Amino acid sequence: MTHVVLERVAVCAAADLPPGARTLVAHGPHQVAVFNVDGRLHAVGNRCPHHGGPLCHGRIGGTRVPSNAREYAWGMAGRVLTCPWHDWQFDLETGATLFDPTVGVPVYPVAVEAGEVAVYLT
Repeated sequence: MTHVVLERVAVCAAADLPPGARTLVAHGPHQVAVFNVDGRLHAVGNRCPHHGGPLCHGRIGGTRVPSNAREYAWGMAGRVLTCPWHDWQFDLETGATLFDPTVGVPVYPVAVEAGEVAVYLT
């Protein structure tokens, strides 16, 4: 069995990333967009797989979900990241695009530890 070693990277003080805030972390070959969505932290690769758009500048919201004919149901509030260049949408929890779950961006573990936001990179 092989173990993947994760490297802890300090992002910022937790107070500097309040709900609604975002930041970009550059560490080695990694560029990671970190979001605080209503107190819940998410960290994803910053480059959209379509044309490399900077996801750190994307909109966060929800999307229409399957519903009955002539109904428009809204769901996934606070979980959908939309690329600012061509509107590709990603699930912040899985990194998968909404149109094809086999395409996506990496997601990284992120946590508040001792008053500091930290991301764990491979």
